[in-house]
Amino acid sequence: MSRVVVVSGGGTGIGRAVAASCAKDGDSVVIVGRRADVLATTAAEIGAHAIVADIGEVAGAEGVAAEIAERYGRVDVLVNNAGGNAALALPDPVASPVARASAAWLGNLRSNVLTAVHLTEALRDLLAADARVILISSIAAFRGSGSGSYGGSKAALHPYAIDLAAALGPRGITVNVVAPGYTTETEFFGGTMTEERHELLVGQALNKRAGHTDDVTATIRWLTSPDARHVTAQIIQVNGGALPGR
Repeated sequence: MSRVVVVSGGGTGIGRAVAASCAKDGDSVVIVGRRADVLATTAAEIGAHAIVADIGEVAGAEGVAAEIAERYGRVDVLVNNAGGNAALALPDPVASPVARASAAWLGNLRSNVLTAVHLTEALRDLLAADARVILISSIAAFRGSGSGSYGGSKAALHPYAIDLAAALGPRGITVNVVAPGYTTETEFFGGTMTEERHELLVGQALNKRAGHTDDVTATIRWLTSPDARHVTAQIIQVNGGALPGR
């Protein structure tokens, strides 16, 4: 029997790569996101079911859960990939430095924390025995992100995952966090990546190369496989050994 795999932020980047890999293996894949056109294109290309919803809102997540319950009745794999750095999209200028900081923190809390919490809690009762839950963090959770708000929001996922793993463990469900470093083939930098910054980030990796969505996908696929059934409450970094201060 094929697994039911739910991927938030599944229209592009890491989420798309994970969804495509699962669909290729014959899983029933559901991709969730806010952009209907992007989701429709990806769903058609990889053979997934798309649900357009803003899971930063409670109603959006509950709507997703209701549709999945009716269509599939269970969830075997949940990959919480939706997110991004809200600080990069702030209007310029915001009224004051305090207002700008507040907008960045609130935006990143909603984009990176509430999207994961809302969807996970909405689907909690649908998680099958031995289900796998993955939350996507970032190297920024360990080394900062410039303004603090993005890294701080990603870091907040770590204790949530540990507590969730303890709560769901008796049902055979594992919960883990994957924290990528610099990864190409995503929309994260919104076209702002320069050659100089690319070279800097590549140079910080001990293996001297950029990460790719396939690197992160392979880690997620292992964590959601039977081989990783005894791995839970872990934060797995996928960054080529890039470390703070290097």
